[in-house]
Amino acid sequence: MAFVTMSGDDVSAMARRLAPRVWILLAVAAVAGVVAWLSGSPLLRSSAAVSGLTLVALALGMKLLAAARLGAARRLATQLAALLGADASPCFTTDETGALLWRNEAATSRFGATAATLTAALGDHFANPGAVLFRLQVRAANQGSARDDVVTRRGHLRLSVHRVAENRFLWRTEEFVDRSGSGVHRGAEGLSLPMLVASKTGVVLFCNEALRRLAGARPRTLDRILAAGSFRAGDVVELSGAEGPVRAIVADVEGPGERRELYFFPVPEVPPDGRVSADFENLPVAAMVLRRDGRCRAANHAARELLGLDDGGVPRLQDLFEGPGREVGDWLADIVDERLPGGSEVLRQKSAPSEVFQQVTLRRMVEDGAPMVLAVLQDATALKTLEVQFVQGQKMQAIGQLAGGVAHDFNNLLTAISGHCDLILLRHTTADPDYADLVQIRQNANRAAGVVGQLLAFSRKQTLRPERIDLQDVLSEMVHLLNRLVGERVTLRFVHGAGLGPIRADRRQLEQVVMNLVVNARDAMPQGGSIRVETRQEVLEDDLPRDRAVVPAGPYAVVRVEDTGIGIPADLVPQIFDPFFTTKGVGEGTGLGLSTVYGIVKQSGGYIFVDSVEGTGTSFEIFFPVQTALPAEAEPAPEREALPPPAARPGEGVVMLVEDEAPVRAFASRALRLRGWTVIEAENAEAALKALEDPDVDIDVVVTDVVMPGLDGPTWVKLALERRPNTRVVFMSGYAEDVLTESREAIRNAVFLQKPFSLNELTATVQRQLH
Repeated sequence: MAFVTMSGDDVSAMARRLAPRVWILLAVAAVAGVVAWLSGSPLLRSSAAVSGLTLVALALGMKLLAAARLGAARRLATQLAALLGADASPCFTTDETGALLWRNEAATSRFGATAATLTAALGDHFANPGAVLFRLQVRAANQGSARDDVVTRRGHLRLSVHRVAENRFLWRTEEFVDRSGSGVHRGAEGLSLPMLVASKTGVVLFCNEALRRLAGARPRTLDRILAAGSFRAGDVVELSGAEGPVRAIVADVEGPGERRELYFFPVPEVPPDGRVSADFENLPVAAMVLRRDGRCRAANHAARELLGLDDGGVPRLQDLFEGPGREVGDWLADIVDERLPGGSEVLRQKSAPSEVFQQVTLRRMVEDGAPMVLAVLQDATALKTLEVQFVQGQKMQAIGQLAGGVAHDFNNLLTAISGHCDLILLRHTTADPDYADLVQIRQNANRAAGVVGQLLAFSRKQTLRPERIDLQDVLSEMVHLLNRLVGERVTLRFVHGAGLGPIRADRRQLEQVVMNLVVNARDAMPQGGSIRVETRQEVLEDDLPRDRAVVPAGPYAVVRVEDTGIGIPADLVPQIFDPFFTTKGVGEGTGLGLSTVYGIVKQSGGYIFVDSVEGTGTSFEIFFPVQTALPAEAEPAPEREALPPPAARPGEGVVMLVEDEAPVRAFASRALRLRGWTVIEAENAEAALKALEDPDVDIDVVVTDVVMPGLDGPTWVKLALERRPNTRVVFMSGYAEDVLTESREAIRNAVFLQKPFSLNELTATVQRQLH
């Protein structure tokens, strides 16, 4: 074990520093003794004697103190030798000046035995050791200990320091050599990209071979390699190279311990004529360098090709693109002035003949002291199209839900209006002057019900009554009606194909589909023309992808409605099935015709497509699956257990009416009483269940709304049927029947009555349930 002993040179040195001071005190004490011996004055002799004795005592105290300190130093050296002498990590002790007092064998083996100071011992292993050691020693003097990691060529060195005595410090080093090839400095030596690691004070802790070659030597501080005093990540900076200044884009990565890892990407000079180097020109990414006002300083080949620009010049960014709700120039200014860090936006390209979108990513940079913006472009047309389709789908879903809710509320109102109108008509004859007005009110109410039906068809929540029908029979029955609708200026032709198979659809709704398409075709030919309605059989051998839909393979009955009208502009074709979209003037259309057609076709399991050439005409094709066999629900069902008929009371019966809408409840109650039935009214399910708790209350038929506050219709009816299983049920609702589908399966002998209904429809339905 090799160390500097406190009992040897250092102890002797300390003794030599204290010895002159002690002998001076003894010499002065001797002089005071001589004065006391020779003086004839008692006072002077007494004072001299006291002074001499005091100085002798002080000298003895200093001798004892020095001996105590030397003993403590010897004990500390012995303890350190015993504890750390065989430690595998290099250990040192220093005084406040950094002079080495002791080192163990590992320190001697790793750093040598000739250095007089710790700074000299570590000087060849990392940059600026004097500053690092001084900073750690100050922290240890104040806090008792300190530690730091320092980057070296072989890896990094962990320095630990402890204050072990007054003005005495123990240092311990741990060296971590990188062998895995990962990390900042591990693979940095092999990088062709210049990089360095710097402390927060600007001291260069590590730099790789590429940077040393660029600078010509190893820089010790940042200001030796970087001319700019301050910079940001992405700025173009000037490096002090061995062969002259080098421009580079700097990347600043935050490292551990408040360190900065700086990577430098050399960039070519842009000549005054704006032409760029081959490296920038041939980048596979479309890139542009923009000035503050948006004018392009340089654009590579990929950018010019993407934007369709020639070599004659590039306009401003704001002339190329349409901003996302604000001016592109404002967005550019925010980035140049650092109000925004950058970012990406999908912008519409103004010069493109069709809808073309580019994703533009902007980042601020500094070039020759002037702020610039680097723009990277990427075609985002497909992405934007998908986004529009997704948003449109959400919009259609939301409007469909809204349409269903509005239809429910309107159906309740129309039920009350038409119902009370029917009650009034019962008290008037055709000769009454008010009879025609009442009939007109009822007809308009029925027309309003038709509009509500269109809303339900659009939202695909209309109650359909599907059946096996022949398309040719349906269209043949509509010939006279359609001829009256198209007028004299338009020629209507029907062409039927052979072997047309049956389809399954609601006859009334299918008629509405054909009528809406024919009326639209008529309106597209204000000066007259021809409409061709064609049917044909088509068998698809493979799936047919078309207009974002896929028609499965199989046999189909196809209806084609073709006109010679003005056609539809190509940019409007994707919107024609949107609700409330119309190209007609105010008061000429509701915008629900084609959306209703779309809803009915989709609800019937069909597909509809449109082809149009502006100025030539439009054709709609509807594919209905051919029903080659009876659907499962149309097959004879096994005979279910039948309920016993209600008690026979001629002209009598007890009906419980449950309806939360007071006007509808008032009309239905009066209508049922007019037929001679006893009516028990309830405004909600809870009131109905409470009334049925009386065993003396005998109910033959329950007429209940489906959707109500609290318990809904199916839920409370199931509870009631547990005690009264023979009661028959009529469900009524302004929603479509599908709101009842799942619950109705568990309720035997229940029927559905769609709102709005007339007085006769209500009483006929209840009568069928009673008998």
